[in-house]
Amino acid sequence: MTERPEDVTPEGEGVEQTPFPDGEMANETEVEAPLEPAAEPEVAESPGDRLVVAERLAEERLADLQRLQAEYLNYKRRVERDRELVVQNAKFTALAPITEVLDNIDRAKEHGELDPGFKSVADQLERVVATAGLVKFGAAGDAFDPTVHEALSHLGPDPEVTVTTVKVIAKAGYKIGDRVVRAAQVLVVDPE
Repeated sequence: MTERPEDVTPEGEGVEQTPFPDGEMANETEVEAPLEPAAEPEVAESPGDRLVVAERLAEERLADLQRLQAEYLNYKRRVERDRELVVQNAKFTALAPITEVLDNIDRAKEHGELDPGFKSVADQLERVVATAGLVKFGAAGDAFDPTVHEALSHLGPDPEVTVTTVKVIAKAGYKIGDRVVRAAQVLVVDPE
């Protein structure tokens, strides 16, 4: 029997071959493809070729750096925005219950002059919440805005107004920045 070149086992592999019914030979063990790509054949590079490769590599690195800088800048902005939101939420949570105390102070002021000791405490509390950003809003004569006013009742038509208008403030509203802590509770009149 003559050996064909494909039937010859390369030296050192030690692979046993089994004949197929048609006389062909097959390896009993399969060799897996290498995991790493085959090395590219080395080509003599000229200094010009190396320069082009280096420029391309520099452009890729610059693009990567610019992308990372943009991602970092976006991350910093997002963290800063999240911090501000946490501060606003903390202020909201802390100051929302104080609005009831401020309502009681307003009611006491409506009944006359406050006792000097109570007046100084009330003034100090109002300064502290104003410093924290809590702003009182709502006055008779304001145009009704459903985003900042809660209409408790319509008092009917009024010939002096051209739009739905706040006639009476039952409870003042409070804001922190643009965020409404509590809508002003009002009685409104409608135009005729």
